Amino acid sequence: MSRFLLTRTLPEHATDAALRADVLHGLTRTPKTLPPKWFYDARGSELFEEITTLPEYYPTRAEREILLARAPEIAAATGARTLIELGSGSSEKTRLLLDSLPELASYVPVDVSESALRGAATSLLADRPGLEVHAIVADFTGGMVLPGTPGPRLVAFLGGTIGNLLPAERAAFLASVRGLLAPGDALLLGTDLVKDESVLVRAYDDAAGVTAAFNKNVLTVINRELGADFAPDAFDHVALWDAENEWIEMRLRARSALTVKIPELDLVVHFAPGEEVRTEVSAKFRQDRVRSELAAARMELTHWWTDEAGRFALTHATAV
Repeated sequence: MSRFLLTRTLPEHATDAALRADVLHGLTRTPKTLPPKWFYDARGSELFEEITTLPEYYPTRAEREILLARAPEIAAATGARTLIELGSGSSEKTRLLLDSLPELASYVPVDVSESALRGAATSLLADRPGLEVHAIVADFTGGMVLPGTPGPRLVAFLGGTIGNLLPAERAAFLASVRGLLAPGDALLLGTDLVKDESVLVRAYDDAAGVTAAFNKNVLTVINRELGADFAPDAFDHVALWDAENEWIEMRLRARSALTVKIPELDLVVHFAPGEEVRTEVSAKFRQDRVRSELAAARMELTHWWTDEAGRFALTHATAV
């Protein structure tokens, strides 16, 4: 019989405290920055879902193509009885893995949104009698304690989200994942790949302006949660390719000199004309780089699957 459990390891007011700390730190430094996780309130999540359907935005389709073609191979490589998904959201893509894991007994989705976890669990359990879902409300970048579930276990981190972490953050994250793996466990990692600059920039600056609205949504979140008076239309959306670091940067650029008040932080922020706030880094990868970063975290790349066009990769890695 199906069973749903939920554990909250994120303190009740941790999200509010983290937002305050990130905004205070990011908008008082030079250059100014804001973490991309604050895009994702209800409206931001809707906008991102719309982005994934745009013709310019290929990563979601490319990753799904791999899962559709390779899920049986992934299942055979892991033999997983527990699937742990970090940043699970709606768990939509995960269904392709769940359907290919005949021995699966437990699914452990990890996300900061309790409502997303409950919604995904309700849908999954309706179709999968006998599956145990143990959802965890947690920030997966802050360290995790997992429930006791049967092995082997497969930790999935899909969507290319690892690219939003800076190199030092990625190293710390991969080391923390390695700490979760016992002998026989594995990591399934989604990474967007380096490709032509024009393709990359279009994916983050679509013709319909959906990504621009998504980028500016962070200002709406700060206005609502911290009483700020940002005027989102006073900023332009910018997407640039950094060839040296091999990542896309999303920024918000002030159209003119601005002063923004954030009462909840007792903060006044000044913007010069053309001054930018970096809101996201999205690193793109090559196989050698993925292999070396995994090796630094004591994991070995054992399988590498790409879509037919070679735009995106799923990596299977095991502990060493």
